[in-house]
Amino acid sequence: MNSLDQQVVEQLSEWLESGKQCWLCTIIDTFGSSPRPVGSLLACNEDGLYCGSLSGGCVEDDLRESINRRELATSKPEKITYGVTVEDVQRLGLPCGGTLEVVIEPIEPAQKALYRSLADKISARELVTRTVNIETGETTLESATTYQSLSIEDGVLYHTYGPSFQLLLIGAVQVAYYLANMAPALDYQVEVCDPRAELVENSPISNVPVINAMPDDWLRSKTLDQQTAIIALCHDPRIDDMALMEALQDSQAFYIGAMGSQRTSAQRRERLTLLDISQHEIDKLHAPVGLPIGSKTPPEIAIAILAELTSLRAIARKKTSNPKPEKG
Repeated sequence: MNSLDQQVVEQLSEWLESGKQCWLCTIIDTFGSSPRPVGSLLACNEDGLYCGSLSGGCVEDDLRESINRRELATSKPEKITYGVTVEDVQRLGLPCGGTLEVVIEPIEPAQKALYRSLADKISARELVTRTVNIETGETTLESATTYQSLSIEDGVLYHTYGPSFQLLLIGAVQVAYYLANMAPALDYQVEVCDPRAELVENSPISNVPVINAMPDDWLRSKTLDQQTAIIALCHDPRIDDMALMEALQDSQAFYIGAMGSQRTSAQRRERLTLLDISQHEIDKLHAPVGLPIGSKTPPEIAIAILAELTSLRAIARKKTSNPKPEKG
C-alpha cells in the first residue's frame, strides 16, 4: 500500500471520529492509460474536504461535486465509470483512451471503530483485507497472510491493505544519500543505519532517519516482512556481514542485497558459508546489487538498485493477482 493511500485511511478515520459523514472512493478497474493503479483511494467528507487521488486531474473535482450534491452513493455503494466517451476524456483531462471504474462508498461516523482499526493495523505493518458487499455496503475486516490484488467476486469487493514498502540501508554512504532522496518517490519508507558515529553525525542525509547502531541489533528491532528490502552498502565486511547474517537468516524481506564487484560478492558468499549460513539462505542474496546497466557513480548505482527493486515488485504483483485474496 503506497504512502498516499495510507494517508487516506488515516484521514478517513479522523474525520469519522470527529462525527463527519464521509465517502471512500476506490479505483476497481482501469483501461488504457491510467495515472493511478487499481486500488488507489480518495476520501472526502461532508464539508467538501478530500484526501487522496484517483487521476491527478479533474475526476476528483467532478466526483466530489457529484457526492456533495448527493447525486452518488447516498445510502449504499455505487459504481461509476469515467472516460467512456470522447467527451468525458476531453472534459476530465484523462489520458487518451483512459478509463477508470470507481466504487464510491458512503461511510457513517458509526463505523469509526472499524476504520480506526484498519488505520492502526496498517500503521503496525499488518496485512488486512477489507471486504465490502457492493449491494448492501456491509463491510468487514479480516487478517491476511499475503498481499493480494483488489478483486470483485459475486458482488463482493476484496481489498488487501498492507504496509508501505520499507528500504533499510546499512551504511551512511553516498549511495545511501541518493537512495534516500529517490526511493520515497517510489513509496519506500527509508531508514539508514551505520555503527560509525562520525559518519552518522556528518551525514548529508536529512530527509530520512540515520541511526547510529550495530546493524544486526537494528534489524532485529524492525519488522522484516515481505514489503522490506535490505541493502548493505558499507564495503566493510565487519559491518555488512553482520547485517546480512541477520537478514538472510531471520527475515521475510523480498530483497536482500549487498554492493560490491563480482569478485567482492564471491568473497562475501565464501565468508557467509564459513559463518554457517546455509546455501539456501545465501542464494537469497542479490550481489552485486542492482540491475547491470553499467552504473559507476553513486547516483547511477542508486538508479540500478531501484530499477531492480521495481522489477521484482512487478513480478510479485503478477504472482499475487489471484481472483480472491487468501484469508487468515
